[in-house]
Amino acid sequence: MSQPRILLVNDDGIHAPGLSVLEEIARTLSDDVWTVAPAEEQSGMGRALTLNAPLRVHQYDDKRYSVSGTPTDCVHMAMDILMKDARPDLLLSGVNSGQNIAEDVTMSGTVAAAMHGVQMGVRSVALSQAYGFEGRAKIRWETARQHGPRVLKALLETPWSENTLLNVNFPDRAPDKVAGVEVTAQGQRDQVVLRADARTDLRGRDYYWLGFNGKLSDPAVGTDLRAVYEGRISVTPLHLDLTNYEARTRLKDALGETLD
Repeated sequence: MSQPRILLVNDDGIHAPGLSVLEEIARTLSDDVWTVAPAEEQSGMGRALTLNAPLRVHQYDDKRYSVSGTPTDCVHMAMDILMKDARPDLLLSGVNSGQNIAEDVTMSGTVAAAMHGVQMGVRSVALSQAYGFEGRAKIRWETARQHGPRVLKALLETPWSENTLLNVNFPDRAPDKVAGVEVTAQGQRDQVVLRADARTDLRGRDYYWLGFNGKLSDPAVGTDLRAVYEGRISVTPLHLDLTNYEARTRLKDALGETLD
């Protein structure tokens, strides 16, 4: 694909540093780059839609907009309103601040935007930059910045399956310490990493913060978890069809016997 029209979305918001990195990456692929991102941070929103309030659009520059809604709202506004006369050939979502691997993908606004892009017939890639694996608070944006163009160019030259998005995670390594690229399966952690932290305000009322405990699991070889833990770039094809076909067959047999 030469000079594709590219739509950029994220869940960290229009002013997020990862979006600036993604804009740099996208411009190595095309001069026709559009950005439609949330006006405010929308991390963890998944595929949420704004149905109980109007959406407001603010234009920052030519082909650069924010939307007062979720990442999925942004994709839909881009397709139906802002780019309706010439829809994108490619959607890139990210670069997210933090990894989106294993169970993360079900709550990630970054991945959700790519899902919505696929649903609307556009090839879509979610990109995330892992951090915190080496005790560093600073995010190594330079890793995504350096390796992103090469990975995307290779992916764009490869046929994709229908209704499939690609989930790319860059490891918490310096660019020259990345141990390669691995095509992976979605992993599953062996522990719950989401926690509720109870606190009390000055008036004696309880309140809570949700957060992640940052513990590493012992994931299976070939998964996105293992690849990122071991310093490799993970590329995971994710399918929109969530059906468990093995369970479907068993249930059909069981219900068939019950209902006969």
